[in-house]
Amino acid sequence: MGQERTLSLVIPAKDEEANIATLLTEAYGVMRDYHGFEVVLVDDGSTDSTLDTAVRTARALGGRLLTIRHERSIGQSGALASGIRQARSRLIVTMDGDGQNDPADIPAMLQKANTMRNPDFCIAGYRKNRKDTAWKRFQSRLANRVRDALLHDGVPDTGCGLKLFPRETFLKLPWFDHGHRFIPALVRGIGGDIAIVEVNHRPRIAGISKYNAWNRTWAGILDLLGVLWLLHRTRVPVISSAGQADPQGSVAERS
Repeated sequence: MGQERTLSLVIPAKDEEANIATLLTEAYGVMRDYHGFEVVLVDDGSTDSTLDTAVRTARALGGRLLTIRHERSIGQSGALASGIRQARSRLIVTMDGDGQNDPADIPAMLQKANTMRNPDFCIAGYRKNRKDTAWKRFQSRLANRVRDALLHDGVPDTGCGLKLFPRETFLKLPWFDHGHRFIPALVRGIGGDIAIVEVNHRPRIAGISKYNAWNRTWAGILDLLGVLWLLHRTRVPVISSAGQADPQGSVAERS
């Protein structure tokens, strides 16, 4: 993996050439004094110049940028998984590529992460004042209420793309298409802790959303049932002791 960096911002993007330059400029500006900061951009089969625009922007700003390109689109969850697995940092921040998430919220999430004592955790963003249509906000509220009633993850806005967690925590999770919406529940399922940070939300300036009522609702129902099954079958061991036998046959207990 090379030398470990401090923080990787993983951005999945598909056909976001009109938004990606502004988003990267903001991110590098906010994190310019944060040692070891890097951006991992995953171009999920774009048909426009998203990747080229990102590379030009990073070079102009002198920012670290790791790029991954999928030959064909496999969706946001697959793109996130590709980026996180290639990231070189201990901590991961995820963010949508459409510019609606605000990089200025990252420092507050990092500050919250510094208070976490459990090595497995997720800091989830909460878009309290969403800048979407009334219909989209209604769908999201309904989906969040149903999900929380069944999974009890305690997260008011699991669809928010802004999340922070250790890379090693993510690698412990079962993963599937649309899994990014259930990261807090999956982290809690392996014994991790969850914290909420209110974040800014901005209207989309350019491009079109990759989601609609059909792929949100029906895929969400199937995914929710799948996550319920996974959590029901997950068992987290409580280790009371561990030891190692030496060549003479004695056993040394490790704390």
